[in-house]
Amino acid sequence: MGPLAGLKVLEIAAMGPVPFAGMMLADMGAEVIRIDRVTTADLGIERPIEFELRGRNKRSVAMDLKSPAGRTAFLRMVAQADVVLEGWRPGVAERLGIGYEHCRRAQPRIVYGKATGWGLDGPLAMTAGHDINYIALSGALGMIGPAGGAPVPPLNLVGDYGGGAMYLAFGVLCAHVEALRSGQGQMVDAAMLDGVNSLLAVFHGFLAAGRLRPGRGENILDGGAPYYTTYETADGLHLAVGCIEPRFYGLFLEGLGLDPATLPPQNDRASWPELRRIIALRIASRNRAEWEVVFEGSDACVTPVLSLAEAPSHPHNQARRSVVELAGIRHPAPAPRFSRSRPRISSPPVPDGADTRAVLADWGFAPVEIEEGLASGAFVQRGTA
Repeated sequence: MGPLAGLKVLEIAAMGPVPFAGMMLADMGAEVIRIDRVTTADLGIERPIEFELRGRNKRSVAMDLKSPAGRTAFLRMVAQADVVLEGWRPGVAERLGIGYEHCRRAQPRIVYGKATGWGLDGPLAMTAGHDINYIALSGALGMIGPAGGAPVPPLNLVGDYGGGAMYLAFGVLCAHVEALRSGQGQMVDAAMLDGVNSLLAVFHGFLAAGRLRPGRGENILDGGAPYYTTYETADGLHLAVGCIEPRFYGLFLEGLGLDPATLPPQNDRASWPELRRIIALRIASRNRAEWEVVFEGSDACVTPVLSLAEAPSHPHNQARRSVVELAGIRHPAPAPRFSRSRPRISSPPVPDGADTRAVLADWGFAPVEIEEGLASGAFVQRGTA
């Protein structure tokens, strides 16, 4: 069983961090019930449900939270839950009558995890935004991109998932641990802006120490250093090079067949462009596969830059079973791993409202209550369950 077996989570359907945090908790064994709308909502990116991998390991109840019956039913479920996850703008849940104070009255131990972009207060709290906006205001986006070029969004990994979902999951579990001691729940204000700022702790330290140059592509970790960047191979593919430490850098030069005595010093910034040119010419002389053979098993910190489609076939990823298959679809395996507990993917994503009857019955609703709710439109059951 997963380490969170027994934890009961209500995830109010949302975009971005909330479904990913719910997936993380569900992967670890928590019972995660997604509360979906009774009408299909356009959340911006439509795909067949089986490909919405963040929905794995969850069941779905379609419930009209704007109706008195739906709201009452939701709060009955809160009374049995440990965690609520919600991602609306500040004030929306409160206007519906299902905000933190409403949930706390139903369940004093409830941990109410609220994901926002900007946080619950401040001048931007009520304005819309996306990952790119939050990482821009934190200073992270301005550090990512080529020298002399525009900032480049690192997908939506940094804001939605790094600074958002992972801090949301961490926050609600911290609050749950505290609630087990105190008997009192609390709200977790998981703002993506705050999470990304936290992720930048090392770079704030570099800045304070005067070790961070202001331009993109001028520092060691942003691609500025010729020993921490990517190079194109003869077949148009790429190698990732990350040999920061001198001993690893020496192995890198050895693999390339370059004599250190004929090269500029590793950390002579003025010579970085020339050093990069020399290394680039050498790497461009062979295909990526040839360089993989040269550096296989080496501490030179050189790896192929794989596409997302290629990555599962790499021997190390195969050995670790980093990608697993369920119902014919590849999923990233649950992470992290444990010495005793066994997180797993037990069920594929389900359509909105696929489990309404079954979940409500499991959570103590009488058959007549369920059927009355379905008849009134407070609940919707999709499919034949």
